[in-house]
Amino acid sequence: MPSLKSLRNRIASVRSIRKITKAMQMVAAANLRRAQEAAIAARPYAEKMNAVIANLAGGMKDNPSAPALLIGTSRDDVHLVIVATADRGLCGAFNTNIVRLARQHIETLLRDGKKVKILCVGRKGREQLKRQYGALIVETVELTHVKRIGFVNAAAIGRRVLDMFNAGEFDVATIIYSKFRSVMTQVPTRQQLIPAPIEAIDADAPAAVYEYEPDEMEILADLLPRNVSVQIFGALLENVAGEFGAKMTAMDSATRNAGDVIDRLTLLMNRTRQAMITKELIEIISGAEAL
Repeated sequence: MPSLKSLRNRIASVRSIRKITKAMQMVAAANLRRAQEAAIAARPYAEKMNAVIANLAGGMKDNPSAPALLIGTSRDDVHLVIVATADRGLCGAFNTNIVRLARQHIETLLRDGKKVKILCVGRKGREQLKRQYGALIVETVELTHVKRIGFVNAAAIGRRVLDMFNAGEFDVATIIYSKFRSVMTQVPTRQQLIPAPIEAIDADAPAAVYEYEPDEMEILADLLPRNVSVQIFGALLENVAGEFGAKMTAMDSATRNAGDVIDRLTLLMNRTRQAMITKELIEIISGAEAL
């Protein structure tokens, strides 16, 4: 049976941990609202850009002179998988769920005989993938120094991806991240970036007719590279909101668990103290009777 001193020390330690987890929960809750608003505000812009590109590219998918970012390289041999996770832990299974989807996608590509390259955005993704796929990781982008994600951060990643594509280093690029749904729910998501996925337009739905100046080819040449950075920016914002939501939930659970541990240790300490008092009384009574 542990001594009273060891039980008191353990209770004091757990109380200190509970203070830390409670503080982290409050910080995550304070940051969550701003991150959630940023993620939700970015969605319409990204969706509208996709709609504009789909409208412009409707008749260009089979045009050999169309931009390579739209029609691809005519090959499907080398895939770039961008795994976007958080740089820090203590957020439950947030990072693990993203990496699990990335592993499934990578394994599928390898089974199909494809060559895979991995670009990690976030330190936790690299830490979980380097043991199994260390040879496939071409670069890691860490954003620990960034207090608030901005478009400039996504643009730098987008330029790196475009430089690799223009150099012929891959044929298809896919980003894997976690889409924010609610504080309790973050959904790991896989989204193709290059070639740009073109959503089918409903032929029965009324469609507006647009006249573009300059022509569609020039507009696409400008929009398609920008769209890569926009989609990466949206994924990073979704990740930030999901990370804070997951961290808030995880720290709340840790705080409650710490409270349960304190209650159990306090009960054990009281029982131990009572047993010691009872033992001492028995010894005193036994000694008195012996006299």
